[in-house]
Amino acid sequence: GYVGSWLVMKLLQYGYTVRATVRDPRDLRKTKPLIDLPGADERLTIWKADLSEDESFDEAINGCSGVYHVATPMDFDSEDPENEVIKPTINGVLGIMKSCKKAGTVKRVIFTSSAGTVNVQEHQMSEYDESSWSDIDFCRRVKMTGWMYFVSKTLAEKAAWDFAKENNIHFISIIPTLVVGPFITSTMPPSMLTALSLITGNEAHYSILKQIQLVHLDDVCKAHIFLFENPEASGRYICSSYDATIYDLARKIKDRYPQYAIPQKFEGIDDQIKPVHFSSKKLMDLGFKYQYTFEEMFDEGIRSCIEKKLIPHQTQERYYANDKLNLGYTKMTNDKLDLGGIKLNSMDEI
Repeated sequence: GYVGSWLVMKLLQYGYTVRATVRDPRDLRKTKPLIDLPGADERLTIWKADLSEDESFDEAINGCSGVYHVATPMDFDSEDPENEVIKPTINGVLGIMKSCKKAGTVKRVIFTSSAGTVNVQEHQMSEYDESSWSDIDFCRRVKMTGWMYFVSKTLAEKAAWDFAKENNIHFISIIPTLVVGPFITSTMPPSMLTALSLITGNEAHYSILKQIQLVHLDDVCKAHIFLFENPEASGRYICSSYDATIYDLARKIKDRYPQYAIPQKFEGIDDQIKPVHFSSKKLMDLGFKYQYTFEEMFDEGIRSCIEKKLIPHQTQERYYANDKLNLGYTKMTNDKLDLGGIKLNSMDEI
């Protein structure tokens, strides 16, 4: 997956020995980008594991000092979201936590949460911090786009916190906002589908960009490692470096990338709306520093998409994507996505 594959790359760069888990190690679409990474021959192994199978992660986690859990079921078109998305997400997290307890070697678990666990509420505040939680009753009642993802991530994180406290596991959750930037996977990451929807013309994603917060992929992965290594780290941490409205994005993208036809008006969205701020004060007070600007997020993300022929060099008769994305012209589909699970060994095992 998007974050998982980049995190593996960063961990290898930092000198760690890494165990990456995939459902099918024979699937070269998933494994080749990892196997080809510098340092992979010496310090990366691929393990078979599946979030839907009990004890599936026992072998991969046994002997590790740290675990990064970045996987989650994503299927916005599910006809049975309670059983196909929500329950599997919760059970998957608890399965990994049980494997960590059983291993007895795990010093810290870093869980990749989501901004969707923080601010999905009937009335938006102007600023959010780690004390805020999304209203799952509101999500279930309104059933907005992606509601099952917000519910699943919120309930999964809360379940993990309860398990960690009951079993004395050092658990930390990191809450990235919309992740933007380059990628080593062969297909368009889900968050990039949203981030580049003004370029691709996929109006279904505009509501997500209405009041959006963004962060560069590399900053997110460095924050994961920072929180694993920092002895003072505890609790939840928002990871977000830029707040914007859809109008801010439209202006900036139009000015920076004139080759694309970027809409400037959005039906049903007030052009005077204000950004909603996700505070990263807690993370920065611990010593973390963001390195990337808004421009770098989009420059590098767009470059990756063009290199992989996922978007054209310029707008061409409102045609926005090729068959690799299964988008047709402006119609998008959602397939089940497995973002991968990352396990690591400590540096002293090198």
